[in-house]
Amino acid sequence: MLRFDYNNVKEEVVGFENGLDIKAAFEKYKNQIFKIIMHLNSIKDKPGAMLQWMNLGYNEETVWYVKEYAALVEGRFDNVLVLGIGGSALGGMAVCESLLPAYWNLLTKEQRNNLPKIFFLDNIDPDQMNGLLDILDLKRTIVCVVTKSGSTAETMSQFMIIKKRLEELLDENYRKNIVAITDQNIGILRQLSDQEGYKTFVVPDDVGGRFSVFSAVGLLPFALVGIDIDQLMQGVKDMDLALKNTDIWNNVAAQNALIHYLLDIEKNKNISVMMPYSNKLKYVADWYIQLWAESLGKEVDKNGNVVNVGQTPIRAIGATDQHSQIQLFNEGPNNKIINFIRIDNFNTTLEIPKIFEYTGIGYLGGKTINYLLNAEADATKVALTDYKRPNVTITLDKIDAYHIGQLLYMLQVQTAIAGELYNINTYNQPGVEQAKNYTYALMGRVGYEDSRQILEKKMNT
Repeated sequence: MLRFDYNNVKEEVVGFENGLDIKAAFEKYKNQIFKIIMHLNSIKDKPGAMLQWMNLGYNEETVWYVKEYAALVEGRFDNVLVLGIGGSALGGMAVCESLLPAYWNLLTKEQRNNLPKIFFLDNIDPDQMNGLLDILDLKRTIVCVVTKSGSTAETMSQFMIIKKRLEELLDENYRKNIVAITDQNIGILRQLSDQEGYKTFVVPDDVGGRFSVFSAVGLLPFALVGIDIDQLMQGVKDMDLALKNTDIWNNVAAQNALIHYLLDIEKNKNISVMMPYSNKLKYVADWYIQLWAESLGKEVDKNGNVVNVGQTPIRAIGATDQHSQIQLFNEGPNNKIINFIRIDNFNTTLEIPKIFEYTGIGYLGGKTINYLLNAEADATKVALTDYKRPNVTITLDKIDAYHIGQLLYMLQVQTAIAGELYNINTYNQPGVEQAKNYTYALMGRVGYEDSRQILEKKMNT
């Protein structure tokens, strides 16, 4: 199991102004944490609670159907193209970057064991889209279009462009190159899929996009490129069992949720930095940014009180950002908690040769890049404490499907517990919907005429 170290948030390490009396805090909140964990597990099956993501690790039927389809199309496609934005893409990007060999899309077909390349179109930048479509052989590309509502403007505009091109290339056979991942019963993409005969997978009810990575939203792309989804889900299940523990002293998600909450409301640490010491985890940090920001950044609490809560999440990568952001973290405003992710055993080893021994860099020879990277992580943690900057460390034994499943699920549960501590609705995003509605109005969607008039007036004042 992953390990969690909170030593560097203790007040005896970073001082009273910046740290916590962990023993006193855990004792003070242990009953509330007990109630939160019990509550979340007791209502996860309740319609409308938006907690079905807690059951995804046990959805063997979805895993079976995904694996069956991946086996059916094996060898037929050279590329997987995922159309999605936000939660429909970030989890997939995080897991693929973590678990596929580095530079997967640059490897030869033989080096990829005849498995396809994978691309995520997670934005509607025309230069990015045209650039990718210019180099992809769409005849040999399976397109996974992901939107639960079926009306996401960005994703559906992408799909309209690519669908037309597929039709021009493949005539009636274009349908075999499309898989839709959407609502089971309603929505435009569901309607189109039923009418045109696309293969479909379901985004379950009561699973928001940022919590959907262990549904078909993530599992299908993973299976298509050969990621071991059985091990991924085993990591989720084992972590779920561990996080059912109602004792805060034995629940790492509860510990980090409470630490973040208290550092925010009591010590003014309103920024949460996610800093993995592995390039393979850089998109895990991006995924965390959406999870933490969209879930916890809320104007009102459950009682309707205006609270404007939520820490601002930031991505940093070790050791790269030691040479950019660490200067700010150490000597700038002391308003952050830094989350390190450290890897005990990397998948490969790279030794530094014993050369230039007569110079000031000779000390590096004979050691490994692996050792150097972890030495940088450990040194940075200590340096931060010298500057009285609180930080925690999540340690993975290695980066594989099992441990990535653990890590992502732990962060999801941590977010859910933090939302309960803030007493806010963790699963809505009204601040996102306003901009969506304005976009619909500007693009001329039926039913948004009044909004367009209001918007145009505001834009012209």
